[in-house]
Amino acid sequence: METIQVVLDSKLLQATNLAAKRQKVNRSALIREALQQHLKRLHELALEEQDRRGYLAHPQREEEIRIWEDAAAWPEL
Repeated sequence: METIQVVLDSKLLQATNLAAKRQKVNRSALIREALQQHLKRLHELALEEQDRRGYLAHPQREEEIRIWEDAAAWPEL
């Protein structure tokens, strides 16, 4: 692991310290986990944007939509 220096304002530092104490982890572990979750979410957003652009460039045809609607419909009893 590498050691870095991060600048936080007082309120964010206090909130970080409190959260770390409540989670019973040290501040570095809390920040590491938060950053990992944030980076994962950014990756998911990038994939969603890629899908969105793909569907805009190549929209589904009406018959493709109907196939999936039929498959997803609740069966009638």
